[in-house]
Amino acid sequence: MLREELIFVGTCDIAGLVRGKGFPAAELPARRKTGIGWTHSNLMQTCFGPIFDTPFGTGGDLMIVPDPSAEVHVDFRDGSAPEHFFLGDICNIDGSPWECCVRNFLRRAVAALKRAGGLHLIAAFEQEFVYTGVEDLPGHAYSLSAFRRQGVFGEMLTGAIRAASAKPDSFLAEYGPRQYEVTVAPETALRAADQGVITREMARGAAFRLDNRAIFSPMPVADGAGNGVHIHFSLHEEEGAPATYDPHGPFGLSAAAIHFAAGVLHHMEAICAITAPSPASYLRLTPNRWAPTVANIESQDRGAALRVCPVFEAADGKQRAAQFNLEFRVCDAAASPYMALGALIFAGADGLARNLALPESSRPLPHSLGEALDVMAASETVEGWLGPTFFEAYLRHKRSELAFVAELAPDELCARYAEVY
Repeated sequence: MLREELIFVGTCDIAGLVRGKGFPAAELPARRKTGIGWTHSNLMQTCFGPIFDTPFGTGGDLMIVPDPSAEVHVDFRDGSAPEHFFLGDICNIDGSPWECCVRNFLRRAVAALKRAGGLHLIAAFEQEFVYTGVEDLPGHAYSLSAFRRQGVFGEMLTGAIRAASAKPDSFLAEYGPRQYEVTVAPETALRAADQGVITREMARGAAFRLDNRAIFSPMPVADGAGNGVHIHFSLHEEEGAPATYDPHGPFGLSAAAIHFAAGVLHHMEAICAITAPSPASYLRLTPNRWAPTVANIESQDRGAALRVCPVFEAADGKQRAAQFNLEFRVCDAAASPYMALGALIFAGADGLARNLALPESSRPLPHSLGEALDVMAASETVEGWLGPTFFEAYLRHKRSELAFVAELAPDELCARYAEVY
């Protein structure tokens, strides 16, 4: 069989999907600088494909430039083409960052955190999905049976994650029918988001080679269990020392972590439009689904929006501080990891900059994407994070998606999103 290796360069856009272009591998040296051609309105592709609305029209040229630190080359050794792709930055044709680049949004959030408190953030993405290659048997949540019946998929996924230069942490059968969860080790913010994207794509790649699917949709079935993306994070001083834990603080939080958490809770309703950015997302954020319904912080409570995680077998305060982290649970895979983590960091940085205190009471989360978008649209602070062009584009993108599915019943809505994610 005559073959020539191809390489893909793309970005995980505001629809939470990796889009870009491929080229012959022999061209890589030249493409490292110029990448692949892109255009402004490509940002406005909805998760269903069509561009329903765009502020950019048909004009303009951009390029997606591969980041050498975000290269994936995984050979599944089954005769299929290797997964060889780069994640990259959307740049203007002079090489400067485009104002609507999702990776640049995250970089700017990291810079805001450094300005606010001289801190950086370490994060890890814990992602739930449905694997279609296993029979749905009732009563097997977290069971050895469900773990066994997925066959070699888990091993293929773990091997692919490691081959992609990430460190696998856990793989397990989850609560819902045919539901599994995968987690990788924590990394600095941009690398953590890269790994969040890569982990999803390795799950999809492994499932594809087994003639199955890994479905990351927020609600694959309207009356079933939802798929969440939980972002674990901790703050660190510039030289690397942990800065989240204080045994004498509320919930064991340091002063900086209190302000950070307070900022996240303060902006929670607005950033829901970024972290839970589909109509199906709000079918998950309802009572009795092990998902948050209010903007709150609690210790070791999986129904909280911000969960203070437990520390296991710490010999001393230093080990406890190194393990100590929070978990942001108002997120799913309809969100780009860059956008979700960026919004989380911007909100926390604002809390640090203003020395916000933890709220005395909790507020309900938005009940729909429309509600969340209205809160976001009214926030001058969120507009400042995104910039006016990106802010308008994001709102128009999500409102056009919302209008497209507005008449669908919950069952049909979930089916449409399960086809995409």
